[in-house]
Amino acid sequence: MSEQPAPPPESLSPALTTLFATACGAIVANIYYAQPLVGLIGPDIGLGKELSSLVVTLTQLGYGAGLLLLVPLGDMVQNRPLIRWMLAAVVLSLVLSAVAPHAAVFLVAALLTGVSSCVVQMLLPLAAHMAPDATRGRVVGNVMGGLLLGILLARPVSGIIADAFGWRAVFWMSAALMAVFWVVLPQLLPDRKPAVGAGYRAMLSSLWPLLRDTPVLRRRAAYQAGCFAAFSLFWTAVPLELAGPRFHFSQRQIALFALAGAAGAAAAPLAGRLADRGMTKPATGLALGLAAASFFVMRNGFGLSAIGMVVAVIALDFAVQTNQVLGQRAIYALGAEVRNRLTGIYMALLFLGGATGSALASVLMARGGWDAVTLAGTAFPLAALLLFGATEGMKPSAPRDVAV
Repeated sequence: MSEQPAPPPESLSPALTTLFATACGAIVANIYYAQPLVGLIGPDIGLGKELSSLVVTLTQLGYGAGLLLLVPLGDMVQNRPLIRWMLAAVVLSLVLSAVAPHAAVFLVAALLTGVSSCVVQMLLPLAAHMAPDATRGRVVGNVMGGLLLGILLARPVSGIIADAFGWRAVFWMSAALMAVFWVVLPQLLPDRKPAVGAGYRAMLSSLWPLLRDTPVLRRRAAYQAGCFAAFSLFWTAVPLELAGPRFHFSQRQIALFALAGAAGAAAAPLAGRLADRGMTKPATGLALGLAAASFFVMRNGFGLSAIGMVVAVIALDFAVQTNQVLGQRAIYALGAEVRNRLTGIYMALLFLGGATGSALASVLMARGGWDAVTLAGTAFPLAALLLFGATEGMKPSAPRDVAV
């Protein structure tokens, strides 16, 4: 049964902007639900301590693969059927996670959840496309705010649900929510057919030249990959530390600790305003420095207490989300005709960093404890800060660089 394409609106209505923000937050949360549940899921499906972080790592690797292989389709096919099929895949992968009887099935489901959840990076460029130039920054900022809130609330929400109903209930409830978006969202989207004549193979072949020839993309991806490696390392390891002999936290207490990180969502509008004022470079340097400093605090004195950990995690989340908004804004300023591909490359590299951090978490905890985690966590953003200083931190801002 064929559909009649709906003409795109001149601008997103407040209601549709809110729907985009809510959908992006709910979808991206699927990548993070398992992070505080590693200690529950691993033993239940037969994963040992050193392999338990695969629950998170495979989701992130799947997301990165989807960003590279599927998000570029947004530059060449109609968005409405593409988004409908992607949402259906999210629902199925979450149901598979909920019923998984052993590790092999769950890990396959985790990989598929990551791949299909990349639909969120099809919605973000679509929102930017639908918004007129005069309000694009505000619209993207609002949608990004919803996405960031989804990232930051995913961990406490999953912890609270798991504490009350078990970890499988988290995936059942998310599957039900995704089914609602599968029904509702495609009906409200305009049907956009990008004017791109190249085939899928040519589209994929264009990714390397885009990365090679776009210095801003390479720089911003490298900075955020370092930040996100530290971020994923922390959030995969900290539930194990909090449940251990130093803190003896319950699952509910771990969830409340994770809730503190939601304060980082306040970084989105602040970062946008700083970029609008031409302060992208100093804001980037401060964000990278703050991320490294937060891990230093966690391994010394005040940071070894529960209150000190809360202060440090708020600083870490604020720093990572600030740098993410600055990077995303820079990518969206580079060209509408390749926006999906640029987004796919940027986010894939970012999640490669995140997957690296997640993969190291359980190994470092098993072999070196919390000290090893905080040492590695300091090193990732510190390396990004050194790269920033070497490539652009000391250079005066050019007029074009105000936006990127």
